[in-house]
Amino acid sequence: MGPVGTAAVRDPGGTALPRGFWAAVRVWLEKPQVANRRLSGAAVQAEGTVPLGGEINTSFAAAGAVGGGGGQEGRAAGAAELGRLWREVRGQLPLPPPLTAWGGPGELRAVLRTLLPRGRPAAAPARELAVQDFCNATVTFLPLEENSEGKYLVKKCNIYQIQLKHIKDEEWSISVVAPFPEDWFSDGIVYPKLAWLGNELLSKLAKWSVEQKPSEFKSTLSLVSVAKYSKVYQDLKEKYKKMVKVWPEVTDPEKFVYEDVAIATYLLILWEEERKEKGLTKKQSFVDLGCGNGLLVHILNNEGHSGRGIDVRRRKIWDMYGPETHLEEATIIPGDSHLFPDTDWLIGNHSDELTPWIPVIAARSSYSCCYFVLPCCFFDFHGKYSRRQSKKTQYREYLDFVAQVGFVCGFHVEEDCLRIPSTKRVSFVGKSRTYPAGEHALVDQQITQFINSRRTCAVATCDRRVGFNHKDHCGGQCKAGSESPEDETETAGTVWMPGFQPREKVEQIRNCASLPRDFVDEVVLNVANLLLNAAPQKSCSDKQGGNMNTWNQGESLSLREVAEHLNKETLKKLKSEYGGLQTLLKNNHQVFEVQNGRVHIRDWRKEKPPSKTKPEVKRRLSAEAFKTRLCWFYIHHPDGCSLPSEACPYAHGTEELRQSQTIKKKKHIQ
Repeated sequence: MGPVGTAAVRDPGGTALPRGFWAAVRVWLEKPQVANRRLSGAAVQAEGTVPLGGEINTSFAAAGAVGGGGGQEGRAAGAAELGRLWREVRGQLPLPPPLTAWGGPGELRAVLRTLLPRGRPAAAPARELAVQDFCNATVTFLPLEENSEGKYLVKKCNIYQIQLKHIKDEEWSISVVAPFPEDWFSDGIVYPKLAWLGNELLSKLAKWSVEQKPSEFKSTLSLVSVAKYSKVYQDLKEKYKKMVKVWPEVTDPEKFVYEDVAIATYLLILWEEERKEKGLTKKQSFVDLGCGNGLLVHILNNEGHSGRGIDVRRRKIWDMYGPETHLEEATIIPGDSHLFPDTDWLIGNHSDELTPWIPVIAARSSYSCCYFVLPCCFFDFHGKYSRRQSKKTQYREYLDFVAQVGFVCGFHVEEDCLRIPSTKRVSFVGKSRTYPAGEHALVDQQITQFINSRRTCAVATCDRRVGFNHKDHCGGQCKAGSESPEDETETAGTVWMPGFQPREKVEQIRNCASLPRDFVDEVVLNVANLLLNAAPQKSCSDKQGGNMNTWNQGESLSLREVAEHLNKETLKKLKSEYGGLQTLLKNNHQVFEVQNGRVHIRDWRKEKPPSKTKPEVKRRLSAEAFKTRLCWFYIHHPDGCSLPSEACPYAHGTEELRQSQTIKKKKHIQ
């Protein structure tokens, strides 16, 4: 009955503990999915301070934020439930050893939460009562089971406690203790194995306890119910997973399909809550500006919301949606001709140059128009966003700018972090105004002044660059800094930013894929020879016999070292492409491996075999590509290919070449 696990923790300077321990516990209470990937989250119904001899005193700060209560009525019910549970639990315990008993001066804090499993078919959610004893630095987790009479009993076999102890000076320890380890029940999801608690969870708690790095972002899904999100997401994922198999675009189907499913889930729950708050029965209408592949529009239309998507360029997948999905190919120039007075919500999902304009368009469309924006690429009103604060990350600085636009437009701006497979996960919601409807004209003037101030700043920044000609840059249309008030009024009445550059209708491919083949082949051969010659040459006279122990792997060089050996014309041509030299080398992944800014010759003997758990689409594409291209090493490497012909995915000679079996599928999706 000893500790399940103990981790030593050092607190240099003595500034992190015990405060950091309680912050780590809070993460495990509110966001258990960051440690246990088989959970989708936790819903905190209620929490409150509990004097050992008195009544509960509830608070709802966490209950509302984590989405367990669902409004004042739900939180009140949660508080009543917590009070009842506490009275029942107190009668079922004292805590058995080796758990530290509750006691001493001060109060306990009880947290009632529900653990939400991930996946389908989902396991049943589990309720827990966590009791924090600040005096003794322990938190005790009491799993609850409901009996036939509707009363909750403590599942004693699965009680565990997390303890913090001060050893001496900078030395502390964190332990996980279970009183009945021999009776522990594990389902591998809600109740993990004790070994997992004593190793994986404990190591994370120890790390989090001394991390002095506060996050610059909000908690994930802070504006919606995690429990409701988990259920709706699993339902939609099951409903639209067929899209992965028929995806006609060149982009990764799994990433884009499940990302749009997640965004749709978030919006559907957000809008459902809005209808409850405002007493609405009709589902909200929307316009998705810069809708791209249109899948988000397709899902929202299918789920009963009237709306449309607009994008400058039609996508192949648009033809696969039914007539109920409304998509338009059009160029949006921010101005009076692109307002949406009859629309409830404007959406900007990775909307690039339209991102900062969406709060403006929403504010000027109608007093009731709301917006949701998920910023990705960094654009200002006039073009690419220029950094101004070196103390922040570029992403955080840009997010602050987008939030500022919403504030200037008169919105109460709320920030949230979505649960999507992307590094750019922070979104903004503007669903209420900071001013009465009668002050619309005043706010509109404020918006115009802000837009023009950003344009003036952009001109000043550009003019400080050596050799910069602003007139050339803006085509003579931008007159920032010299416009009269009359000019501003005239501009606001038509186009809000003369010189605004929307995306081109025909997308320019600048990822090195459109470079001449002979040019690419020459660069690849030059870089490969550079790496091979940097290492002592090793002959391989018996390569035909299959002995590859002396196969020349070459040396690794930094991207800068490689660039120094290329001629000026080659570098100039590469710099005109996004990513330049690095992108070209990564595109030729058969030959090169680029890691941490260093270039290596790829050794295919070290490549892992295809995983059986690899997604079906990727497995199929991998099989279809087998032997459809010539092996570069067989032709160019002095030692030939490091793999025998039957093991190499590329053809050893033209006689092995297969015709590509990739067939473009065109299916109609109901």
